[in-house]
Amino acid sequence: MSEDARARRLYRWLGPAIVLVIAAVLRLWNLAAAHDLMNQFDETYYVKDAWTLLNLGYEASWPPGANDSFLAGDVNVFTTDPAFVVHPPLGKWIIALGMAVLGPGSGWGWRITTALLGIASVLVLMLIAKRLTRSTTFAVVAGLLMAVDGLAISMSRIALLDTSLTFFVLLAFLFVLRDRERTMARIAETVAARYGGDAPPSWGPVLWNRPWIIAAGAALGAASAVKWSGAWVLAGLGLYLVVTDALARRRAGVLFWPTDAVRQGLATFTLLVPVAIAVYLASWTGWLVTDRGYDRHSGGNALESLWLYHVAMYKSTAGIISGHSYASPAWQWPLLWRPTGVYYHNDAQGVNGCTAPSGCVDVISTMPNPLAWYAGVAAVLYLAYRFVVVRDWRHALVLTGIAVTYVPWLFLPERTIFQFYTVLILPFMLLALTFALKDIAGSPSADRYRRLTGQRLVLVFLAVALALSAFWYPIISAMTVPYDFWHLHMWSDSWV
Repeated sequence: MSEDARARRLYRWLGPAIVLVIAAVLRLWNLAAAHDLMNQFDETYYVKDAWTLLNLGYEASWPPGANDSFLAGDVNVFTTDPAFVVHPPLGKWIIALGMAVLGPGSGWGWRITTALLGIASVLVLMLIAKRLTRSTTFAVVAGLLMAVDGLAISMSRIALLDTSLTFFVLLAFLFVLRDRERTMARIAETVAARYGGDAPPSWGPVLWNRPWIIAAGAALGAASAVKWSGAWVLAGLGLYLVVTDALARRRAGVLFWPTDAVRQGLATFTLLVPVAIAVYLASWTGWLVTDRGYDRHSGGNALESLWLYHVAMYKSTAGIISGHSYASPAWQWPLLWRPTGVYYHNDAQGVNGCTAPSGCVDVISTMPNPLAWYAGVAAVLYLAYRFVVVRDWRHALVLTGIAVTYVPWLFLPERTIFQFYTVLILPFMLLALTFALKDIAGSPSADRYRRLTGQRLVLVFLAVALALSAFWYPIISAMTVPYDFWHLHMWSDSWV
């Protein structure tokens, strides 16, 4: 093996490895800094629900003052009465796993699994980017942007459900991408073999041997078992598979390609959806095998009771329209109008070692890197334009990711929702941004001056983005900083 080949091989491993180390340090360092349950947001519910799941198999109620008792180390004050919850249990089981290993005594126990899935999401994003861009460098760029992004970091450092949801959705997209790599060629080869002279075949193959679709179904079942918004991704990716199969059959020359796509669509549905449903139902095992879960005996049997419970959950979530100081409808999200502050603690000078005249604060804000965010919004529009012009399937996959994670929220203008939900959209925005940066860097066929200029622009962009991430890190990680330093970050009144 030549010296250049060895260097390239080392870079293929070392570049992503360095990004993962950066992601791990930023997510794991001082993870328990905020010894709180974020009672303004749902960490207060998910942690205690997870602990009762671990102990009882179902979510149970807690007495008044339970947060203070839990934080003081008295974690077993829960009752055996069932609690009504509005999210499926898998995300809470994931939180419970960390407490089972590290104990519930600090944020390390109830946040570690979320942090690990946040790190794993960076890895999966790089795997997707490598296959889409065919470049280790730009896979590293995509991973680095997510590794240092404030939204991705902050949501990995608190025990909410959205990072777990993001991991499973990214995993499903990776599996669909793997399926495409093997399926498109199989369709073309099979159809070509069926040609009778110049006459195209009437029908193409119905492909059942698609293990990556089954894997994607399992991942999307897990996503839906974390939050129901995973079902939107299941529907959207299912539609994407049907459309791409149809177009592949048309390109291959199948005469009745629309009908042929319907035949394959039924097979794809059979491969994708039942396994998703099975995984989703499996997440309810604790509720099904115990007798005291909420609404456990509301129906004639366990499955009917589970259905009635889901009806109650749906009615409850559909009615969440109460005001909240950090509420932000989906149309505001691209503008970054109202980032969510999930934790804020302040001390006056002289209290708890604070020496700043203005006082000190510990803050966790789910604030994305502002440069990468706004550039990502612009890149999504650019990618949509490029798709119209060149019809690149890679652009279509990224735009599908944007559509299934963002568009459904636009149809819920009255719901109380928050900017931090965009952590699920963020990886696809960063993929769009990676494509845009790759185009700016220039193609290998461009002249030297064009390539050099483009690469310098990309390096400047990345340097500024990294500097901004370093500037914002203290106020997304609950570091103790002077109040004036925190206020320097409030570039808009709507961010306060």
